[in-house]
Amino acid sequence: MELNCYIVDAFTRERFHGNPAAVCALDKWLPDDLMQSIAIENNLSETAFVVRDGERWHLRWFTPGGEIDLCGHATLGTSFVLKTFVAPGAHRFVFRTMKNELVVTEADGRYTMQFPAYGLKPVSVTDAMTEATGARPREAYLARDLLLVYDDERIVREMTPDQAKLKELDGLLVHVTAPGSAFDCVSRSFAPKLAVPEDPVCGSGHCHIVPYWTKRLGKNTIHAYQASRRGGELWCRQDGASVELSGDAVLYSKATLHL
Repeated sequence: MELNCYIVDAFTRERFHGNPAAVCALDKWLPDDLMQSIAIENNLSETAFVVRDGERWHLRWFTPGGEIDLCGHATLGTSFVLKTFVAPGAHRFVFRTMKNELVVTEADGRYTMQFPAYGLKPVSVTDAMTEATGARPREAYLARDLLLVYDDERIVREMTPDQAKLKELDGLLVHVTAPGSAFDCVSRSFAPKLAVPEDPVCGSGHCHIVPYWTKRLGKNTIHAYQASRRGGELWCRQDGASVELSGDAVLYSKATLHL
């Protein structure tokens, strides 16, 4: 069996920046263990698999460490692949996922995604957080992931966390964030529990990050920067229980998988 697999750099217009996602557009589902093996072989933070479901699309995401329930950059990458190679006349995509129905719209090459916002629960700042990240956060919040807030963006940009100690913290991923000088906020995202030391630009992470900064800054729009080595920009808006994430994408490669 042969299968097309695309790699798309998401949240950027420049190749080798943003967050690379692998996307496989399928006629029918592959066995779960095969999809997991493909994700491990790709060795990217996410590999997306999508199957047409009537007027909608059924979308699943696999990390090298297992399937997850929400991923922003691979949803953007999937929309780009569908728009470019599968349904070029479409400007709106509705995805059925493990937990939610997600809507993505495209206009002039920019993709806007409607995602659920996570409800953040304040938690105590601990010595374990300081030891894992190398700096003591001023605040900490927990939802699906752990969000740690710092006062200085240099701390976030220069952070070299201890991956083993990050694994011991609560939450699936760990996001660190601070106010930015050129952006409303800068952030980074770490996912050692999913065998991903750092997610270059994390869409689902901004479903934690945006609710925090809109409340703190007193406005509902956020221009965010993910300060990983690759870097990426997100234009974000809080709309009640939803977060709107907008970004660009560029194709890096198209490959044929021999399965």
